[in-house]
Amino acid sequence: MTCLPNLPVFLNAAGLLAWLSRLARLVLAALVVSLVAACASPITAKVTSFNQWPADTAGATFSYIRPADSLNDLEQQAYEGYVQAALEKIGLKHAGQGQVGRFQVDIVTSSNTRNRKFREAVYQDNYVYLPPYRDAAGNVFPGYWAPDRFGSRYVGDREVTREVQVSNLKLRLLDAKGYSPGKPRAVFESRAVYEGDNEDLADLVPYLVRAVFDGFPGQNGRVRTLRFDSKTGAMTGK
Repeated sequence: MTCLPNLPVFLNAAGLLAWLSRLARLVLAALVVSLVAACASPITAKVTSFNQWPADTAGATFSYIRPADSLNDLEQQAYEGYVQAALEKIGLKHAGQGQVGRFQVDIVTSSNTRNRKFREAVYQDNYVYLPPYRDAAGNVFPGYWAPDRFGSRYVGDREVTREVQVSNLKLRLLDAKGYSPGKPRAVFESRAVYEGDNEDLADLVPYLVRAVFDGFPGQNGRVRTLRFDSKTGAMTGK
């Protein structure tokens, strides 16, 4: 059960008005905090892709390029699973165990932090002086300072530096068909970048993979920004 603070005993109407004003500001602040907590920030990915995608890819096989130090890397295998699901949606098939597919898939992920400068608005609490007054019975009440009923005032912008997380997914598809043995040629390259609040890379990769394959193979050199709802996973905007 929610309890209101003990109501003070007021000697005059001016004190009552000031207390009610403070109570209203506290209730409003609590409401804003609850709304912010309920609205999680979206996952945003900026994607740039380049391609020379061949036309005869239906049913072609693919396999992964794995550095020697990642052969037993379970995290890397999980990321490959996300990419595999996306490749199968565009008509490719995973090559059998130990086989090399026509397309070789190279997946590289990274994550670090950087300092970024932002401009943010500055608001200042504004107080006004309410002068003394006399009521109809002749009682005189003293003046007092009270919060402005119009709320805080915008007073300008300031530059702030914040630490942000930058996570990358780089994906290349190399085609071995029609090229010298052992020298496949890149036919698709894409990079998806997340920049924002701290998030686990493992949680971000599924969104970055979806961003890379959205509208595959896409337009050469076009930079796009995609947004996902972090709670439902739904794409909310491009």
